[in-house]
Amino acid sequence: MPFISHIIGRPVVDSEGEKLGRVEEVLAIQGGEFPHPVLVALVVSDNKQLTQYPFSEIAVLFAPVIPLSHTKAKLPIYEPTGQEVKLIMDVLDKQIIDTNGIRVVRVNDLELARVNGDYYVTNVDIGPLGLMRRLGLGKGLISFFAAFQKDPLKNFISWDNVELLTHDQFMRLKVPAEKLHELHPADIAEIISDMSHTESGKLLENLDIEHLADALEEIEPDFQASLVQGMSDEKVADVLEEMSPDEAADLLAELPPERSEDLLELMQDEEAEDVRMLLSYPEDSAGGMMTTDVATVKPGLTAAKAIEALRNSGTEPESLFYVYVVDEQEHLLGVFSLSDLILAKPGTSIDTFMHKKIVTANVLEKQDILAQMVAKYNLLTLPVVDNDNRLLGMVTADDALDKIIPTAWKKRLPRFFYYDRA
Repeated sequence: MPFISHIIGRPVVDSEGEKLGRVEEVLAIQGGEFPHPVLVALVVSDNKQLTQYPFSEIAVLFAPVIPLSHTKAKLPIYEPTGQEVKLIMDVLDKQIIDTNGIRVVRVNDLELARVNGDYYVTNVDIGPLGLMRRLGLGKGLISFFAAFQKDPLKNFISWDNVELLTHDQFMRLKVPAEKLHELHPADIAEIISDMSHTESGKLLENLDIEHLADALEEIEPDFQASLVQGMSDEKVADVLEEMSPDEAADLLAELPPERSEDLLELMQDEEAEDVRMLLSYPEDSAGGMMTTDVATVKPGLTAAKAIEALRNSGTEPESLFYVYVVDEQEHLLGVFSLSDLILAKPGTSIDTFMHKKIVTANVLEKQDILAQMVAKYNLLTLPVVDNDNRLLGMVTADDALDKIIPTAWKKRLPRFFYYDRA
């Protein structure tokens, strides 16, 4: 099968073999008899001078050297209409949404086909072999890896399902708004990062409050602030209530103080109180980084009663890695994991299997110290207490390690050891 990667950088000559340069770009136009883009011009670079030749002048496209049909002096020059798509610059390596797998993927190559003398883009290659072709690996090596592909057709998406947004050099499948809800929030965040402010705003309008909050939590606070700039205060307040308190506090800290205070006034009292508390601490302290979404139960409960209490607590599922035991004054007494709880017999008291020796951080502890504690004790999260050992919240490992571990590696955490077993 021919691919556009086969012609990138190929030498181009005229009918007498005079070198014209190398393939720099391929132009295509959408529409016409077929729903696929037809290739209309070859952009050739010679000492950084670009010349556009009509595709009809190509004698043989897939050859070590691409010959044109006339001498250099008689070759016509292609005149752009403004409707052209730059297949190499504007399509390759751009993102698309694969709704079959509900994921975001990138364009590694484009499959071409010849129909009635014209070349068309037929499929988008999102698989690893497309990347190998782009890297210039030999046919033998590519064929070797192809033999291990279970279902190579899964790596191709028909151009029929592709919409190109040329203003943003961004590419995505035609997706109903409800399909966006099936994407992972990190995928939505990745899409937004490649779009203009206008286009990202349109995408965010298609998300309900819950999915919008989830997507924003995957984005850096300063970028969050720019995305919500044009939203109404009522909508932003609803989004903030859906976000975890620490994420909401980070976003509010990036907004102008006047608007931040207005948004807090619009939030429900309980959520606003948690966020105000977090904003009162230094940004790089445990108090400024912690979340107040912590799963707690009272001492003396049986395992069955503890499970029932957690079900009724409204604690977010992502916070239920471990459960803290606190008294009526919120003093931290112990901690146990969900596995401890599930494996215990229903009538067993949690006091018998909770761990009483707990690694904690003071609310004013600095981030560097928190990172050291997380690394030393292999912690997933770190409980935060005040001077009287009252539980205030917890700091997650990725937040604690933010300064010393790149973002891509943070996503590979966590380890499932939450406290010191010594």
